[in-house]
Amino acid sequence: MLDNFIGQDRSVGWVIHFWPVLVLSFVSTLAATSLCKKIALKLGIVDRPDDLVKTHKGSVAYLGGVGMLVGLTAGILTGIYFIHNESYFPAALRWLIGVLAGAAICCFVGLVDDIFDIKPWQKMLGQIVAAGVLVVVGMGPALRYFALPFDWDMPRNIEMLLGIPVIVIFVLGATNSLNLLDGLDGLCAGVTAIIAVAMLLLTVHLSTWDHSEAGDPVRLIICLGLLGGVCGFLPFNRHPAKIFMGDAGSILLGFVVASLMILFGEKVPRWWMASIVVFGLPILDTAVALTRRFMNKRPLLVSDRGHIYDQMIDRGIPLKKTVAICYGLAAMYALVGIIMSQIRTRYALVVYVAVLIVSGFTVWRKGYLKMEGLRGAIRKES
Repeated sequence: MLDNFIGQDRSVGWVIHFWPVLVLSFVSTLAATSLCKKIALKLGIVDRPDDLVKTHKGSVAYLGGVGMLVGLTAGILTGIYFIHNESYFPAALRWLIGVLAGAAICCFVGLVDDIFDIKPWQKMLGQIVAAGVLVVVGMGPALRYFALPFDWDMPRNIEMLLGIPVIVIFVLGATNSLNLLDGLDGLCAGVTAIIAVAMLLLTVHLSTWDHSEAGDPVRLIICLGLLGGVCGFLPFNRHPAKIFMGDAGSILLGFVVASLMILFGEKVPRWWMASIVVFGLPILDTAVALTRRFMNKRPLLVSDRGHIYDQMIDRGIPLKKTVAICYGLAAMYALVGIIMSQIRTRYALVVYVAVLIVSGFTVWRKGYLKMEGLRGAIRKES
């Protein structure tokens, strides 16, 4: 099944050529996060426990998202330098600048929320503006392939028009999913690192088969920049965390991952679907949270301590073990996405549906749809 994972149209050396993007993103994030920690503590930009949703001990610095934005920017600018003489440079530059601009908007909106605690609709509006940047720079999924079974040759202008709400949905979904997952030290960053590695492997596969002249280097640069950013942040965020990414970081990471998923939908649906499954754990946690709140007649947009990872903690699983289990689940979804990307779409769909059913059944059987207590936390069993 994986015999042809490495293609014959481009060498792996072409991929390795971009290694400075990863290194500079990592080093820049390390330096910027250290500086942001000092600034946050000096200015009092900290997250304080509330004994309800925020159960950490003591005040912890924010601004980790700003540090990752600095690293991502360094990585993307390095990538731009590497491709500036290529024939596809204008299209690639437009996409890379679009992703970077949208990421900066998301980071700014999240930072404002971290400091001033803005309303959910205001955050959502900022995320929609960031999604609009992707539309403006011409990014969008190839929806025409979904019309082929109906013998309809979808016009390009219709495809672009239908692509706008799809892009908005992906950006809103990914940004808020990672925002919800950011509840334990090292959890969101570590899961995002696993997702980035999986998407990098998919990118290597497509790049060595010369899948897209401009899309391949853009995906590669973004994957490496994202991976370097989260890995540079993780040493500060492992338990006990010295700095939090805050909404500035989680919304930023969600936007970048959403951009990658949209880029994987550049041509045929197979890679788009695979990238969505790679993002499986955040999707599962968000789906469980919304379903649980709806079934128990709780406000959908009010935070609680009933997330999958919260319930693991409340059931007596130590924090580090809970995070490790979540890493394992994220890796499982990532592996399924990578393997299924190598078979025909119709067969992969069957596996994806099976994974969905098994995931839903497991959540139900384990009681993760129950809610108890003031904030919806499951009481620890005696």
